[in-house]
Amino acid sequence: MVTANAARSVVGIIGNVISFGLFISPVPTFCKIWKKRDVEEFSPVPYLATLLNCMLWVFYGLPFVTPNSVLVLTINGAGLVLEAIYLSMYFAFSTKKQRLKALTILLIELAFMALVVVLVLTLAHTHKKRMLIVGILCVIFGTGMYVSPLSVMRTVISTKSVKYMPFYLSLANFLNGVCWTAYALIRFDIYLTIPNGLGAIFGALQLILYGWYYSSTNWDDEAEPASEMQLPTTKPSSNGTNGSVYS
Repeated sequence: MVTANAARSVVGIIGNVISFGLFISPVPTFCKIWKKRDVEEFSPVPYLATLLNCMLWVFYGLPFVTPNSVLVLTINGAGLVLEAIYLSMYFAFSTKKQRLKALTILLIELAFMALVVVLVLTLAHTHKKRMLIVGILCVIFGTGMYVSPLSVMRTVISTKSVKYMPFYLSLANFLNGVCWTAYALIRFDIYLTIPNGLGAIFGALQLILYGWYYSSTNWDDEAEPASEMQLPTTKPSSNGTNGSVYS
C-alpha cells in the first residue's frame, strides 16, 4: 500500500521536473542576448522577481523553518542558481543605466531577504512561528508571480489571437500548479496550496483561452510567434501592446 509520504515524494519529484523546465524556458532568449552581446530594451524585472521568490522558498524549505520539505528546497535552490546566471548575463550585456536600475532592485531584494532571515531566526523560536512568517511572505510573492499572466490573457481577449501566448508554457504552468497543489494537499500545507492552487487556475484559464481563440488567430503575420518565455520589453510593438510573452 502506498503511504502518504511516498505519494507526496513522487508528486514532489514530478513537480521538480516540471518546475525545472519552467526555470530553463528563458534559455533560448538569453542565448540570443549572448550572441548579440546586447539586452536591447528587455527588462530584468521578471527575473529579479523570480530570484526573490526562490530565495524565500529556499528559506521556507530549510529544516529549521519547515521540516521534511527537501523537494521544495531542491527545486527552488536550482531556480535560484539559474536566475542568478540569467541576471549575470543581463548585467554583462546591459548599458550602464540599465545595469544601475537592475542592481538597485537586486540590492533592495538582498537587504529585504537578509532582514527577513535575521528577524525570523531571532524572534521566532518554533517551527510553527517560522513557517507562519516565511509562509505568508511566500504566498504574497508566489501569488504575484502566478497572477502576472493576467496581462497576456487580457491581450489575447482584446486581439482575439493567441500568437503571443505560447501553448507549451501555458500547459507547463498549469501542470506545475496542479502538481504542487497536490503535493501540498497530501500533507496539508496552506502556504504551498494557495499560490500553486491559483497557478493551476490561471494556467487552466490560459489553456481555455488558447482553445477558444486558436481558430481566430492569424498565424501568417511577419512577427514570429513566441515559443518560449521571453524577457519583457519596454519597447511597444506595432499594435501598441507590449511585445513580451508576459508583460
